[in-house]
Amino acid sequence: MHPLPYFQFRDFPAGLEAQVQQALFAAVAGKQYVLGPQVQAFEQDFAAYLGAGAAVGVGNGYDALVIALRALSVGAGDEVVLPVHTFIATVNAVLQVGAKPVLAEPDKNTYNLTAETAAKHITSKTKAILAVHLYGQVCQMEVLQQLVQSKSIKLLEDAAQAHGATYKNKPAGSFGDAAAFSFYPTKNLGALGDAGAVVTSDANAEAFARKYRNYGESQKYTSEQIGINSRLDELQAAVLRVKLQHLNNMNTERQRLAQLYLQQLQHTGDLILPETAPDCKHVYHIFNIRTKYRSQLQEYLQQQGISTAIHYPVPVHLQPAYTFLGYKAGDFPVAEELASTSLSLPLFPGLTEAEQQRVVEKVKAFFERY
Repeated sequence: MHPLPYFQFRDFPAGLEAQVQQALFAAVAGKQYVLGPQVQAFEQDFAAYLGAGAAVGVGNGYDALVIALRALSVGAGDEVVLPVHTFIATVNAVLQVGAKPVLAEPDKNTYNLTAETAAKHITSKTKAILAVHLYGQVCQMEVLQQLVQSKSIKLLEDAAQAHGATYKNKPAGSFGDAAAFSFYPTKNLGALGDAGAVVTSDANAEAFARKYRNYGESQKYTSEQIGINSRLDELQAAVLRVKLQHLNNMNTERQRLAQLYLQQLQHTGDLILPETAPDCKHVYHIFNIRTKYRSQLQEYLQQQGISTAIHYPVPVHLQPAYTFLGYKAGDFPVAEELASTSLSLPLFPGLTEAEQQRVVEKVKAFFERY
């Protein structure tokens, strides 16, 4: 049996790789390598796809978060409420702008931040709520929008795992005052390296982001503000333009694979399968299952040549880097339970029927022993 990786780049849909290579050659031949026509075209295409005012291409998803926070004037003395169950980039970005991350429990069924939980942490210092659309599912945005309006605070979306996911038929990234996207290669919409975008319908936030990513200049050698260098690469933009055309197809394939897992792994041992909230279209960036036998299951699958992943083994509040925030074990029981029971199964466009059947059979075989 050949080993099955947790994730692998496949030519799906067939011919995509050739299209990507063609786009790269064309961009190289164009000889404009920084903030050229490919970046402009991708920004327009992506904003149109999301139904948002503008997309501003930046170097990576982390920079997108930092720039979006700054564009919403979040800084020293401000608090930002965000879920404790997230990738560390979300928390790092808040610290980077000098603000204080205030952690909140995720919902135990969807793993996302809810308005109900976020509301408990709002103080006079709260400047924004940072909603993370985890694993490919959008947070319940309507109540979050109502909450931020009632408190006169900002709403920022971390949509790094939710390209093409929708809530009430509106895409992730089109709800908040701004949104941050990562196009890391393994994302649903992935580049061939680091890449990201800030998305917003706020003209002031857009203008800030455009200048800030490029040294604070709107024209060369005229510094209107202090900025950084975080520009979406022209070659990556060319790749993303091609892949964006196939995003819905690739998401549909992820959903098809997820449905097979959901049907075939029902009533298997103590498995808790992913749940899709009402009005949400899940795009399964990650297919996360839970079991109290997580470590044993992972080890057994590895012995059978099947690789899995854990999102995330150590919750943010228990990471060594964040002890200064003052949290301790037991503060977030839901997140801690997720950290000790979650396992992500292989799910990516191009996964074959035989490969997926192997995963299902081996998971079932494991639980027959328990």
